[in-house]
Order: sequence, then C-alpha cells, then structure tokens
Amino acid sequence: MTLEEQIRSVRERIDAAARGAGRDPSEITLCAATKTRSDDTIRAAIAAGVRVCGENRVQELTAHLETQAYTGAEVHFIGHLQTNKVNKVVGRVDLIHSVDSAHLLTAIDAQAKKLGICQDILLEVNIGREESKGGISPEQTADLAAQAAALEHVRLRGLMAIPPICAVPGGNRRFFAEMYRLFVDIREKMSDNQSIVNCLSMGMSGDFEDAIAQGSTLVRIGTALFGPRPPKQPPVSDQPRL
Repeated sequence: MTLEEQIRSVRERIDAAARGAGRDPSEITLCAATKTRSDDTIRAAIAAGVRVCGENRVQELTAHLETQAYTGAEVHFIGHLQTNKVNKVVGRVDLIHSVDSAHLLTAIDAQAKKLGICQDILLEVNIGREESKGGISPEQTADLAAQAAALEHVRLRGLMAIPPICAVPGGNRRFFAEMYRLFVDIREKMSDNQSIVNCLSMGMSGDFEDAIAQGSTLVRIGTALFGPRPPKQPPVSDQPRL
C-alpha cells in the first residue's frame, strides 16, 4: 500500500476500535512515530493528514526541526530523555511523553523557566514493572504528579506507558486497564488550574486497538504507518570496499 493508504487504513482501524468500545473516534489522537524516517517521508505523512509526529531521539528531532520537516503538525518527544539534553527538547516540542523522575521533571521546569514558557508533559509509568524499561512505578505516580502540579513552568497533561511485549493477542489488556484506572485516579487528584490531565498515551502498532478499548486517548504508531524501519547502516569502517 502507499503511505496514504496505510494512514487511511490505520485511521479506519482506530475508528472501528473506538466505536467498538462505545467511544467517539475523535477522542483518539494518532501520533505518527517517525523514528529513523526521512524528511520526505515525514512531509508526505503530514500531507496525507497526520497531525502529530512523535520523535524518539534528540538527534533526529533536532535534524528534522532544522529542515522544518514537521511543518503542519504538532511535535511530541516520545523517547527516553536525558537531563543533559533537556535544553534541546524543551520549548521545541508540544508535549514530552517520557518524564520518569523528579530530577528530570525539575530540569524541564528550570529550562522552561529560562525560556519563559510552560512545557506540557506526561509521566511515563512502568506499568509492567520491568527492570529493563524506564518509567516510574504505579505506586510512585501520585507523588510525582503532585510535584509536577507544584511547578510553575510545567503542565501535567497525563500519563504514558509501554507495556511488556506480549505474543498473545489481547495479552496487554490488563496492563492497559490498570493504566486507565491510574489515569482516572491521577486526574481526580489534580485540582489545580495548571494541569489539564486529559491524555493517556498507550498503544503502538501491535496493540493499539486493545489500548483504545481500555481508554487510550493517544496511540503512537510507526510500523503500521510506514512499514518496517530501515536496517541500521554499519559504521563507515565496517563498510565493504568496492
């Protein structure tokens, strides 16, 4: 299929999943995960109707911003963010999905203060409690949310999660359901006017329909839109000589 057809197909699946759960499809935001994609591919996706692009790597984000590849779309940072790279992301993206510590939270707030802005963020939750993944535990979420609400230059918009890889269809539904309960709990606790807790970012190419059925408001989709990622190129020194 062409890129336009793939985008249309994914949107149809999003709409069907929403309706099947008794939800309005307009409640679901499609975030195109553009990791490793070229400027031209990103521009083509936006021309075909994509309105939110999500970038995993700071270096790729910076390069695409310099070439204005994201023009016409919101830009989200959805990958792991190190505190020493906060200045390359804060104020340059509409939403940061991956805030997973008080240290990172305060670094974002400090950089946003320098810029005179309020940066929208999500808290990343390690819903599967996997040692190999980042994110705070579900039990830590309320405390970090309260810290975020107390800061002047960040605005808590919601939660994000990447559940464990599951080979069984529907196997992640319990994690998605747990995330939704946590999302509702955090939203009810945020009584300040600065927080607008309305975003639950969960679901990717292999499980976004299950995520929508359990309450996701934003799905991050790469492979189902763009196909498999291009293979990594070996270092120049390892390239065969012609």
